[in-house]
Amino acid sequence: MYRLFFLFISLFLILQTQGQEWKKLLKIADNQQDLAKYDVVNLLDSTGVCVSDQGSGSFTIHRIVKIQTPAGALKHRIIKYDYDPLTAFAEFQKVKIYKADGSTKDIDVKTACDYAAPARAIYWGARQIMIEIGRLEPGDVVDYEIAKKGFTYALLASDENEDRFVPPMRGQFYDIVPFWSNDPTLTKIYQVSIPKEKDMQYQFYQGECASSLRFEGNKKVYTFCMYDLRPFEKEPNMVDLFDVAPKLMMSTTPNWEAKSKWFYQVNEDYGSFEPTPEAQKKVDELIKGCKTEMEKISVLTHWVADNMRYSGISMGKGEGYTLHNTKMNFTDRCGVCKDKAALLISMLRMAGFEAYPAMTMAGSRVESIPADHFNHSVAVVKLSNGNYMPLDPTWVPFLRELWSSAEQQQNYLPGIPEGSDLLLTPVSAPENHYFKINAQTSLSPDGTLNGKFIVEAEGQSDGSIRRIFTSGFMNDWKNALEKELLAVSPRARLLSVDYGKDPKNYTAAPIKIEMKFSIPNYAISGKNILIFKPLVMNNLYNRARSYLRINTTIKERKQGFKDACSRLVLLEETIQLPAGYRMSGENRRDEYNSKVADFAGSLKQENNRLKLNQKLTLKKRVYEAEDWQDFRTAVNLHKSYGKQLIVLEKNQK
Repeated sequence: MYRLFFLFISLFLILQTQGQEWKKLLKIADNQQDLAKYDVVNLLDSTGVCVSDQGSGSFTIHRIVKIQTPAGALKHRIIKYDYDPLTAFAEFQKVKIYKADGSTKDIDVKTACDYAAPARAIYWGARQIMIEIGRLEPGDVVDYEIAKKGFTYALLASDENEDRFVPPMRGQFYDIVPFWSNDPTLTKIYQVSIPKEKDMQYQFYQGECASSLRFEGNKKVYTFCMYDLRPFEKEPNMVDLFDVAPKLMMSTTPNWEAKSKWFYQVNEDYGSFEPTPEAQKKVDELIKGCKTEMEKISVLTHWVADNMRYSGISMGKGEGYTLHNTKMNFTDRCGVCKDKAALLISMLRMAGFEAYPAMTMAGSRVESIPADHFNHSVAVVKLSNGNYMPLDPTWVPFLRELWSSAEQQQNYLPGIPEGSDLLLTPVSAPENHYFKINAQTSLSPDGTLNGKFIVEAEGQSDGSIRRIFTSGFMNDWKNALEKELLAVSPRARLLSVDYGKDPKNYTAAPIKIEMKFSIPNYAISGKNILIFKPLVMNNLYNRARSYLRINTTIKERKQGFKDACSRLVLLEETIQLPAGYRMSGENRRDEYNSKVADFAGSLKQENNRLKLNQKLTLKKRVYEAEDWQDFRTAVNLHKSYGKQLIVLEKNQK
C-alpha cells in the first residue's frame, strides 16, 4: 500500500509539469472496480499556497474530476467557487474537458461570471465565480484551476489595494484543511510555502497522511497528502465532520494566549466599545432598581438579545473580527452575532462591569493548534469573584438563560487583556432544562377520554414550549395549543386553556400551561374491553423533546452524537378507569442508571386508577460513541411505555 502511495506522489510531481497526470490517475481509477458505483471520482484534489511575509496567501486550486454517470455530469456542468471580495480575489485560470472519445475541449475562462453570492440573513457582499462547462458525458474528465489571493476568513478590510489581502494579525498565517470528500478521491494534496524565518505548527487529526518539510531557497515547503479516500461514513445525529473526519490544522500564531491578547487589542484600538450618551441613558434606565450584579447582567443581556434584530448588512471596513462600534449598533439595532455581542459589552461597561469579546465555534470542536476555527462571536463579563462568565445575546432571545445551553461543551476564546487559553463551556445540569407533564384523566366505557394536564418547563425546554407566545401572533395562540392535542388525536377538543396573564414575559417564571380537553373514541372499545395509550406518552408535546428524533434502533455507533441539550423529563398521569375494569397483565416497573442517562418508570393499577410515572435524565448535549448504549437503553425504556398498548378488561362477576 505504501509503495502505491509513493507511486501516486511520484506521478504527481513528475507529470504535473507535463500536464498529463490525469491520464495516469484515470488508469488507476479505472482499475478499481468499487469506484464504478459513484457518480464522479476526484482524480486529483490539490491546493498550493504561497504565503507572503505579511501573512497573505496566493492559492492555486487544482481539481481533476472523472464523470461516471449522468447525475455526475449534471452536477458538474457548472463550476462555482465562493470568495469574500473584502479579503480575497478569485478567478478561473484553466478549464479543460478531456472527452471520453479522446478529444479535448478548452473552455474560455473569460466566459466566467463573477456575481453576488446568494445570501440569507447575512449580506456581507460575498461573491461567487461561475463558469458553464455545458453538456458532459460519462467518461469525460474535467480539469480546472482556480487562483485565489487573500486569506480565509473576513477580518479587517482596508482600501481597494493589496492591503486588503493582508490578515489583521499581520504576518500570521493559518489554515484549516478538511481531508474528506463526499466523492471518492484518488489523491488529495495540500502544500504551503512560507518564508523560512516563520515558524509554523501543525497537526493532522483523526487519520494519517504523508507529510514532509523541505527547504527551497528562502522558503519552507510543507506538503501533506492522502490517497484513495472514500466518502466518510456518516451516522444520524453525528457530531460535526470536523470532529471525526481527517483534517489538517496549521498556524504560525504561537498559542491561543497570543490570539486572545490580539483580539482584545484590535477591538480596543478600533473603539468598538466607546460609550454614547444615548446608550448610557438606556443602560441607566434598565438597571435602575437592580440590586445585584446578576440582576444587572441579566437585564442588559436580555435587552440586547430581544431588541437587536439579527440581520447582517455589510458595513465595509470592519467586518469580521472587528466589532462595530456602540453608536452604529445602538442606532441600527441590527447586526449579526458580533454586533449583538459588541453592544452588550458596551452596555455592560457603561454599567460598571469589565466585559470583553469572545470567539466560539458553534457546531464543532476547536483544537489546541491556534488556527481560527470560529464562526460565532459572544461576550464575557468579569464577576465580583474574579471569574469570567460567558454571555450570548444572539442565542438567548426570549430564553431564560444568559448563555444558551444549546452551546454546552463548546470551545470559546475570550479576548482579554491578560490573554486566555482556549476554554470549554460546562455541561448544564438536566434539572435546569426540565420538561414536565402532569395529567389527570378519566376514561369512559365508550372510550372517551376527559381530563386536564399541566405542562411546565425551564431553560431550553421552556424556550421550546414558550415559542408560540414569543414569536407567534396572539390570535393564533389558542390554535397553536390545540395542535398539541390534535397530534394526540384528530378528534381531540380543547375545552379551556390557562397560560397565565403574560406568557410572553419569559423572565417572570418558568412556563406553565393548563389545558382541559375531551377526546371521543380515544380508546378502542369492544365488548367488555378497552385498548389505549396513556395521554402523556401519545405524541403530546413531542416537538419539545429533541431526543425523540434520535434513531435509537441503531445498535452501534462509531462516532459521537449530539442532542439539542441536556434534559430532565418528568411525566405523570393518573387515569380514572370505568367501574369494573382492570388492566390485563402485570404492573410494570423499570430502572436504569448510568453516567450519561438514567431512567425510572412505572405503570400500575391501584383500585380503579392507573398510575404512570416516568423520569428520564439525559446528562449531556455532546456524547461520545461509547455513551451510545447507555443513552439508547434509557431512551428506549422511556419510549417503550409509549409503544405499549394498555388493555382493560371488565370483570364479569
